Amino acid sequence: MTTPLRKDAARNWQRIVSVARDLVDEGTPLQLNDVARRAGLGVGTVYRHFATPEALLETVAAPCLEALAAHGQQALTDADPWRSLTGFLFHTVEAQVTDAALPPVAAAATDAVPRTTELKKSLASAGATLLARARDAGVVRPDLAAADLVPLMCGIAHAVSVHGGTPADRADAAHRYLAALLEGLRTTPPSA
Repeated sequence: MTTPLRKDAARNWQRIVSVARDLVDEGTPLQLNDVARRAGLGVGTVYRHFATPEALLETVAAPCLEALAAHGQQALTDADPWRSLTGFLFHTVEAQVTDAALPPVAAAATDAVPRTTELKKSLASAGATLLARARDAGVVRPDLAAADLVPLMCGIAHAVSVHGGTPADRADAAHRYLAALLEGLRTTPPSA
C-alpha cells in the first residue's frame, strides 16, 4: 500500500507528468533535467518522483495502457469471436498511432514500473485469448499465431507514422490499413 502524497508533492507530481506529456506529444525525448526546468521545479524534486526517464514515460503512457487493458477485458466478454478480436485490434492500433507515449513503452523489453508490466501482460493475454477464440471458431487463418499480432500492429503503426498528419488522420489511416489486413486474415467472406 502506498502512502498518499502531500498536497504540494501531489501537485509537483502532476506538473511533472503534464510537462512530460507535452514533451512526448512534441516528439521531444524525455530528459529529467529538461522536465524539471520546464516544470519550474528542482531537479531533485523530479528525481524523487521518477528515478529514470523510462519510469516517467511509463507513467505518461499509463492512462492509455489502462484504457486498452480495460477494453481487452471487455472484449473478452463479447460472444462473437470475430467482432471481439477486431474491436480489440482496432482500439490497439488507434492507440499506437494517437498516443506518442505508447509505442516506446510497448516496445521496451523491460519496464521501470511494475504496473506497466502488469498492463502489458494483460494486453498480451487478452490478445492471445481473443485470437485463440477466433481461430477455434474458424474465422481467422489457422496459421496466425498470437506472437504475430504485435508485429502486424507495429507494421501498421509504422506505415501510418510515415505519412504523418493529425491524430485523426493517423487513426483513419490505421483503421483502413487494419481493415485491409483483417480481410486477408479472415477465413470466411464478410457478411453482406
